[in-house]
Amino acid sequence: MFDSLPVDPEVLKHWTWADFEPYYQDLVQRNITSGQITNFLSDWTRISEAVEETYSRLHVAMTKNTADKEAEELFHTFLDNVFPPSEEAEQKLKSKLLDLGTEPPRFEIPLMRMRTDAEIFREENLPLQVREHKLSTEYDKIIGAQTVQWEGKEVTIVQLRPIFQKTDRSMRENAWRLAMDRQLTDRGAIGDLWQQFMEIRLQQAANAGFSDYRSFRWKQYHRFDYTPHDCLRFHEAIERAVVPAAMRVAERRKRLLGMESLRPWDMDVDPLGRPPLAPFREVSELKVRVASMFYNLDETLGRYFDTMVREDLLDLDNRKNKAPGGYCTEFAVAKRPFIFMNAVGIHDDVQTLLHESGHGFHVFERSHLPFHQQHSVGMEFSEVASMGMELLASPYLSEEKGGFYSLADAARALVEHLEHGIMFWPYMAAVDAFQHWVYVHPEESSLPSNCDAQWKMLSERFMPWVDWTGLEQEHITGWQRKLHIHVVPFYYVEYGIAQLGAVQVWRNSLKDEAAAVKAYRDSLALGGTVALPSLFEAAGARFAFDSDMLGAAVSLMEQKLEKLRQ
Repeated sequence: MFDSLPVDPEVLKHWTWADFEPYYQDLVQRNITSGQITNFLSDWTRISEAVEETYSRLHVAMTKNTADKEAEELFHTFLDNVFPPSEEAEQKLKSKLLDLGTEPPRFEIPLMRMRTDAEIFREENLPLQVREHKLSTEYDKIIGAQTVQWEGKEVTIVQLRPIFQKTDRSMRENAWRLAMDRQLTDRGAIGDLWQQFMEIRLQQAANAGFSDYRSFRWKQYHRFDYTPHDCLRFHEAIERAVVPAAMRVAERRKRLLGMESLRPWDMDVDPLGRPPLAPFREVSELKVRVASMFYNLDETLGRYFDTMVREDLLDLDNRKNKAPGGYCTEFAVAKRPFIFMNAVGIHDDVQTLLHESGHGFHVFERSHLPFHQQHSVGMEFSEVASMGMELLASPYLSEEKGGFYSLADAARALVEHLEHGIMFWPYMAAVDAFQHWVYVHPEESSLPSNCDAQWKMLSERFMPWVDWTGLEQEHITGWQRKLHIHVVPFYYVEYGIAQLGAVQVWRNSLKDEAAAVKAYRDSLALGGTVALPSLFEAAGARFAFDSDMLGAAVSLMEQKLEKLRQ
């Protein structure tokens, strides 16, 4: 029966639940013994991957053009018609395997995840999850439609980013204020969405028997190796070990710029007054040079990237009505990644493509694992794959090594990246602490005005170097502009944890690059078959995020910065 399952996405995207259902029914009704588990898991993998790839491709089509009504309709039809019954069927299969009481090889962690899923699954949450997905698309549409007039042209907010790097301060300020004014016009609409998000999420937690959404979300994310309290301690450790280093970066910037204070539009300009790095003019050049960097780092990684280019698995340029941000998703049947981003010709675009390619390499490396259930990896390590690649590839940024820049500009690019890395931890702490407050105090946080006040307090606690005088509304609405807070709640601390892992991988590469890259690839190949600490260990890192670990990472970054600045 499963031999008849289509693999053509153009066929699958029009399938309804009536088409998928017989395959699930066969598996649910199948009598299996321990000797038949391999067959059962193989067939389960095929139908799960068909559903997952259909979702991914429909989502990709919609984010490519948020104004495409047909793409939106197909995606919403899938959410309404296929998503709820497929989730219910998946849960029945998980229970069936758990009831068998047999552990297939390399299935300890997948079974832990299944037990947790069984514990929190509630059929009444399925329509709520559909509504939540639809609200997320509404958020994307709002952000994707934000354009302004700049020098006689309609441009997206993202397309203003290169202006923030210009040495003309008045131009930077004008562009920044123009962007903020446009974003503030959607303040009410985003606030309305926020209240709907909160209602839906709190109801899901209550339906599953949890007193708060944070506890429910912890289970959803399969966070077996750390607690909410550990995250609060992480915030405190960042305040002690990283904020002083970030202040040193900011003070140096202020001194070099000759300014009394740093305004929001002063944070991206080169402090030495050099023109912005301009790594490429066309996306085609970005692809060619990044491919060359990967080949010089590791031939297999270069081949993986070439496959993505050849098979049209990259959508990199920014344009009107394209969803915001960047992501890498997986086409599970094809065993291929797909990378989406909004490039506008600045160095951040190079870093974003290196980052998302790290996720893509993860897809390639774990594709040898036979069962779909072995592929799921905690984001705390998935982000090591991406953030680690940003650092591993950094020696190849110069033209003479396949990249974009002169030796001086390559050093400058790494300085910017390391400085941004130090500044990132405090921002991450603010975003994560904000979400802990939101879901521990849901009655208070359901009001956007209270969220404004909380964001202001956290911003001042973790990022005191920015002068927001006279910019009260722009300051307090920073939380509205952070996509993760709205569409993937509690997904952000992973970046902070992963950056610690990535810095350790990079540290190893400074001593022996080939060995570090091998450990990196070997760890990606494990997929989700071992626990989080073991994944870090395989990559040559230690899973920890205390003051000592942060202090060691920041010390290495500052030492490297001192050498690069000479």
